[in-house]
Amino acid sequence: MKHRAIVTGGGRGIGRAIVDRLCADGAQVLTCGRGERPADLPTDVRWVRADIAVPGQAEDVVRWAVAELGGISLLVNNAGVQIEKSISDSTDEDWDLVVDTNCRGVFAMCRAALPQMAEQGGVIINIGSISGNVSDPSMPLYNASKAFVHSLTRSIAIDHGPLVRCNAVSPGWIATGMADDAFAVAADPLAAKADGLARHPAGRLGTPQDVAHVVAWLASADAAFVTGQCITVDGGLTAASPLNPYLF
Repeated sequence: MKHRAIVTGGGRGIGRAIVDRLCADGAQVLTCGRGERPADLPTDVRWVRADIAVPGQAEDVVRWAVAELGGISLLVNNAGVQIEKSISDSTDEDWDLVVDTNCRGVFAMCRAALPQMAEQGGVIINIGSISGNVSDPSMPLYNASKAFVHSLTRSIAIDHGPLVRCNAVSPGWIATGMADDAFAVAADPLAAKADGLARHPAGRLGTPQDVAHVVAWLASADAAFVTGQCITVDGGLTAASPLNPYLF
């Protein structure tokens, strides 16, 4: 099946890798972001300037996708933000930024897309995080928002199956700017990154393409019996003991 797909936040990082992989698989893709169209985005990818955290704009993205693509069979909710602050340092504005994008935005995109999938079926893939299961330090708002994404994923699978399959991909430490921001809050960022790397049985941090490959599988007929799941893509990080392997 050649999907007609929406990917939110597809201008860079994990979102861009997902766009590229879906296009390589023959999908028609529309993506969106808060800024101008990236200059290096393939010409056959539709771009919509939108902020899904703003009420009404998620619905606009879906309407544009239906008009441009003729329908929707795949929604990938990738857009997200993080703030590196403890609860005591977080402001109401920080809450609004993280929750509006990571929670309201994902919810609104799903709500807008589900009626389009109600007759012919469809697939929803939400980008969660291992931070929704194990908490990264100084990122309580982000951690909580990803736990919301995981729970919403299960609810959609239960309420809208069998026509709609809904799963989440939970990346670990992926080599993007967001990962660098997380390491930056450590007392010694370089040491923290080296220690983090040592904790990966895979021997490296992940790449955006690692996540995109799993998204492509979940979108395919090969995953037809997979729904309501949160698939961890973390190079074995959360399977390991907290003991640093360099000490043994």
